[in-house]
Amino acid sequence: MHAPSTPAPTPTHPLCRGVRGDTIATENARSAIREAILELVQEMIARNAINPDDLASALFTTTPDLDAAFPAEAIRHMGWEYVPMLGAVEMAKPGAPGLCIRVLLHWNTARGPREIHHVYLRGTEVLRTAGTGAGHPEESQQ
Repeated sequence: MHAPSTPAPTPTHPLCRGVRGDTIATENARSAIREAILELVQEMIARNAINPDDLASALFTTTPDLDAAFPAEAIRHMGWEYVPMLGAVEMAKPGAPGLCIRVLLHWNTARGPREIHHVYLRGTEVLRTAGTGAGHPEESQQ
């Protein structure tokens, strides 16, 4: 077993790893949801060099105030016809940001967890606390 400060060795064969991303839509409108989710997923793909054929599945959630469109629908039109996708509604937690879209990609990769870049756009970096081991906060965008 490895000490907490020692990185685990990188696997030599693909494992299923989670890649997280969050963003905020400008309004509850189909076009705003589509724009936000496309921007987020394209950034997740670019930062991690993800090939959609290596995705096991994708989970999308929205806050209860977003009901004008399914985020997965926009992604399906990117050509992800063979990636299983599921959408759900987040709980309405008091104080949580509204108009929020969250993504969890299940990615088959040989990368270790510290090599995966999670993406938080449009002010959602506040949803990720330091020290969670879940990404690189310095790489978040506006």
